[in-house]
Formats: sequence, C-alpha cells, structure tokens
Amino acid sequence: MEFLALVAGLAGLWLGSEATIRGAVSLTERLRVSEFVVGVAVLSIGSDLPELAIAVDAAIKNLQGGQASDLIVGSALGSGLGQIGFVLGVAGLLGHLTLSRKILYQHGGMLLGSLILLGLFGFDGFVSRTEGLSLVIVYALYLLLLFGDVETFKPEKDAGDRVHFGRSIAYLMVGLAVVIGSAELTVQSATRLAIALNIEQSFIAIIIIGLGSSLPELSISLAAILKRRASLSVGNLVGSNVFDTLVPVGVAATIADLQFSGNMLRFELPFLFVLTLLVLFCFRSITGIRRREGSIILALYLGYAAIKLATAEA
Repeated sequence: MEFLALVAGLAGLWLGSEATIRGAVSLTERLRVSEFVVGVAVLSIGSDLPELAIAVDAAIKNLQGGQASDLIVGSALGSGLGQIGFVLGVAGLLGHLTLSRKILYQHGGMLLGSLILLGLFGFDGFVSRTEGLSLVIVYALYLLLLFGDVETFKPEKDAGDRVHFGRSIAYLMVGLAVVIGSAELTVQSATRLAIALNIEQSFIAIIIIGLGSSLPELSISLAAILKRRASLSVGNLVGSNVFDTLVPVGVAATIADLQFSGNMLRFELPFLFVLTLLVLFCFRSITGIRRREGSIILALYLGYAAIKLATAEA
C-alpha cells in the first residue's frame, strides 16, 4: 500500500511540475519579468506551502501546551538542507546552473544573512514572538526590494508557448496544488515507513519531512532544467531557502514562543551556512555549477544524512 502511494505521489509530482512550468514561463512573458524573479517570488512561495503548513500546525500545538518546536525548526532547516544540498546537487548533475554577479551578491547575501539572523535569534535557546515577527518582516522587505529593482522587469527570452493570462494563472495554480498534494502523499508514506522502522522523531523532522517537503522544489527545478529554463530552477531554489529560513520559523514563533534546540544551533544551522557558502562560491566561479560541483554538493548532503541516520536513536 505504501509503495502504491509513493508511485502515485511521484506521478503527481511529474504532472504537476509540467503544468507549473508552463504557467510560470507564460507568466514571465505576460508580466514582463525575468524567469529568475518568478522562481524567487512565485514558485518558491507556492512550493514552500507544505513547510508553512507544517509550521502553523505545530505552532498551534505549542500554543495549546504541546512540544512541537523541534518539528518546526527541524523541518525548516531540513528543507533548506534538502534544497541547497540534494535538489541543487541533482540539478547540477543534469544541467548547467549560473548566476550573474549582481544577483549572486544580492540574493546570496540575503541567503547568508537570513541564516545569521536566525542563529542570532535562536542563540539563547528560543525565538520570541517579537523575533518571529521580525523574521517575517525581513522576508516581506526582501520581496519589496526584489520587485523594486528595475532589472526585474526584463523578460529573458521568448518561450514560444505563450498562452492567455488567465490560463497561465490556472496552469500555475493547478500545477502547484498537484505538486504540493503529491509531495504530502509522498511524505506521509515515507514518515509511516520511518515510524515502522522505529526511527527517532528528530531524524523524521530533519531528513524525511525536510527532504520530503523539498520534493516540490526538486520536481519543479528538474522540469525547468529539462526545458532549458535554468533561471526558473535557480530562482526557485534561492527563493525557497530564503523563505524556509525566515517564514515558517517566523510565523510559528509569532503564534507561540519557539524553543530552538542547541543541537540544531550547533550542527544543522552551521552546516547549512557552510554548504550555502560553498554553493555561492561555485556560482561565483566562471563555470558555475555543473556535474563536478553538483557531485560535490550532493556528496556533502548525503554524508550529512548518513551521519544523522547513524546517530538516530529510537
């Protein structure tokens, strides 16, 4: 039964991604914005709805006296690791990913800055409501600055498959809904399997739910690369990591004060920072991220996952 659910989830990811990419590409033409911006501001938010839903649900449990902080922070950091490590690594194996120097410094600086800010807020062991609200405000300002950049409104090239504006929105919304629903189905089956194997909750939150909730980004990014829309893929991953660092934790902490595990502060957050720094260094090079760089990034993530699995206790 779990196998059939997994197959159905993967099939839904593929079908949803096809519709999502078609709608996103057409939207860039209709709104006359770059594909990178659509990836950052539209695809990333849409594909990160599972992380936000998990955070809100867990925060409500905290408000009612539960202990779900590790699930919130673990899922957010795990999703960031899954996207910057696994998804970007696989994307690099299949395509050539590049960023202009201006975009690299602007958005790369935001990626690193958001991680530093989260670490500073969580350094004392918890994130207060005021700090959570600050994280959300920083993300809102990031989007405002993104659309305030005049170079945002420069479409990159004609896709050749322009459709009506309303149909573009429909493709995008339906595609994202199918991708998110399929990812949820896949995550649920993987989680039940982990529980049956008696694996601890923190491993489920950081690796299974974190990586599983990154399936929309994986599906959309790979579909974009296969359609030679690498800017959509990179924009989706950059925007998703900024979103995951700031919004799920920020919204959850705004609902109820959030505990920040010392283990995640000492291990997951620094590892994500170093991996992000490595990725940005690869983008800064002349070649960008290709098969060699993708292999290194993927190997680092798999090594991290192996360590977590080896140290997981039921």
